[in-house]
Parts: sequence; C-alpha cells; structure tokens
Amino acid sequence: MEVLLERCAGLDVHKETVVVCARLMVGRRVEHVIEQFGTTTSELLRLLDWLLAQGCPHAAMEATGVYWKPVWHILESQIELTLANAMEVRNVPGRKSDVSDAAWLADLLAHGLIRGSFVPPSPIQELRDLTRTRKQLSRQVAQATQRIEKVLEDANIKVTSVITHLLGRSGRAVLRALVEGETDPERLLARTTGRLKAPRERLIEGLRGAVTDHHRFLLRLHLSQIESVERLLADLDAEIARHLEPFQSQLKRLTTIPGVSDFVASVLIAEIGTDMTRFPSAGHLISWAGLCPRMDESAGKRRNTRTRKGARWLRSTLVHAAWPAARSKGTYLQAQFLRLKSRRGPKKAAVAVAASILTAAYHILKDDGVVYQDLGGDYFDRRDKKRAAQRLVKRLHDLGYTVALQEAA
Repeated sequence: MEVLLERCAGLDVHKETVVVCARLMVGRRVEHVIEQFGTTTSELLRLLDWLLAQGCPHAAMEATGVYWKPVWHILESQIELTLANAMEVRNVPGRKSDVSDAAWLADLLAHGLIRGSFVPPSPIQELRDLTRTRKQLSRQVAQATQRIEKVLEDANIKVTSVITHLLGRSGRAVLRALVEGETDPERLLARTTGRLKAPRERLIEGLRGAVTDHHRFLLRLHLSQIESVERLLADLDAEIARHLEPFQSQLKRLTTIPGVSDFVASVLIAEIGTDMTRFPSAGHLISWAGLCPRMDESAGKRRNTRTRKGARWLRSTLVHAAWPAARSKGTYLQAQFLRLKSRRGPKKAAVAVAASILTAAYHILKDDGVVYQDLGGDYFDRRDKKRAAQRLVKRLHDLGYTVALQEAA
C-alpha cells in the first residue's frame, strides 16, 4: 500500500497521559519511536517540541470525550492534526495497549486511511458550547415542569387539563397562590388573567383538590428551580447574541426557511459553521448529520436502512424544527411531509423534512446573498402532472365514478 506521509505520529489521548508513536521512514525501513507525556500545559508544550524535533508535521488522535481538546488547542498552531472517529479506526482484535493504539493511528495516517472529523474554528466552537448548554438548561426547565405536574396530580389539582401552558401567566399565578396556601378554587381562578378558554365550571372543578404542606414545599422547590434556570437562560441568550454578531447576515437568511427560528438558525451556525467547503455537497452534510438512510447491503440485499446517530445535537434540533415547517401552509416542506406521511409515517416524514431544511441551509451558507426560495405546495404535481392525474382518476374510479380526461385549451 502506498505511503503518503513519511513522517507522522499517532496520539493515544487519556485524561492523565498521552502516548505518542512517531512513525519515521528511514530509507525503506520504518521506525517507531514511542514516548509518553502528561496532559498538563507544560507537558503538552513538551510534546509539541518533541514532535517538531522528530520532524513530524502530521499527527492523528481519536476523539475521546473532551480530553482531546486541550491537546488539539496546543498542537494545532504548528502541527497538521487529524481528529479520527473512534468507531472508524478500530484496530484488529487481539493484543491491545496504549502503545499499539498509537502505532495503529500512525500507520493509518501514513497511508491516508483516516477520514478526519469536522473540527470548527474557535469562534464556532465557543458558540457551539453556548447553544448546547442552552439546550441542556431548557431540558432542566422541562423536567422541573413535569415534576410540578406530578405533584399537582398527587394533590388532585387538574390544572393541566384546563390550562394549556402551565408556565404561562395564569399557570404561574395559580402555582404561586398554591404555594402561599390558597386552596379555594374561586380565589385561585381570580388570580388568572381571565382569558382561559375552558368553561368556568370546568376551571373551578380542575382547581379543586387536597393540597398539603408537603405539596406546597415541593411546588415551591420546583418553581424556584425553574425561575433560577430561566435567569441563567436570559444571561445565556445575551452571550449567544454577542457571539452571533459577526454572523447576522447568515442568521437572517437562514430564518427565511420555514420552521427555522432564530435559535434554530444559531444552532445551525454553531454546529456546521459558515464555511461549507468542508462538505463537498449537501448530500455529504446530510450524511454527516445522520439524516439519511444508511447503506448496509450484502449479497444484493438491503439489510438495515435506519439512520445512524450522526450529529445528535444538530439532528434533534432540525427534527424539532421540521414539525412547524410541516404545518406551514402552501409550502414545499408541507407538501413533502404530507406526501411521505401516508407511505412512511409521520416520524420518517419529519426526518425527510429536516434533511430538506439542512439542504437549504447548506446552499444559503455556501452562496453569499442567497435566501430561501420555496418551490411551492404544488411542486410535486407540477413535476409530474400525468402521474398526479392518474392518481386522482384512480381515486374517483374507486368511489364509483367514470372519468374521461381532456386537456384544457
């Protein structure tokens, strides 16, 4: 097999140590030089000097948790680094050690057999940390809300049956009144905004229950947790907005896609960046995100077409955005969702819509000044009028009608 790099290194990164194997071509002979370093800053600087002294301008490492990041930050200024997916560089079964792992990475890199993972520049990495932290905090709010609903059900307060949004103005007013010791349904109803859609009798019955001091303590605890996290979210939103200032043009154009809010657009920029040259085509980006069927074929049979994990933070956000996009009337995304829903089910249709959103985002970020241009809700009918007409005629025949088609003048 052809050797592409005569001098390179493989790094097996751990929490406390980094085992390095320098692969050096001396004539026609291959030499492996093994060294071990710590993970403190001074040790990583010594690792950089050692690699330069060995004449290794290229190095590869596995993406092991967060331990690879400080090594990457120190070495990237003078070494061309390749970050490998651990699933794609597994060694053959047998004797395994840190030294053999580092040597295996060095051999794969020398022969060009490592497909580098996407590592965005530092500003995008910082934005990515912020958007992911925001999503984690939002999950905490959702979990605390579910705990409040559980406490209310235990106290036989059916407020979630009569109030759509428990953390809205009316819902919070009722929760605060319960914490303060109020139990009369009439007085609880008086705390609301008066714009609830449920009938008054149903509201009164839904607010009638048996609230104890134990329930009040739990409600006070969970409500204070939600309010504390919401204050953190406000600070986080301000920090995200500050990091997004250089990307206002891309952010504004991304929000022209149906279903893409400001937050979804910020997640798109944080997860894939703004430089689309990293992805040769929109199909490569969709495959990287895990929004297309996997290829698993043997003996002419397709064995498994389930989507792979891919970029889970990006994928979950896009699938979440696909549902409002599927409800946008008269759009291509709604037509695509309805077309696939009848055959493949709503979940798979939502994944297909998410892939279409990512395709549009790819072209918007790739070409300056481009905004989303919708193909229209009748795109599939316009694309193949004959097939659409045959489908409608067959439907009328099934209903007992005889139809004769004549093309309009």
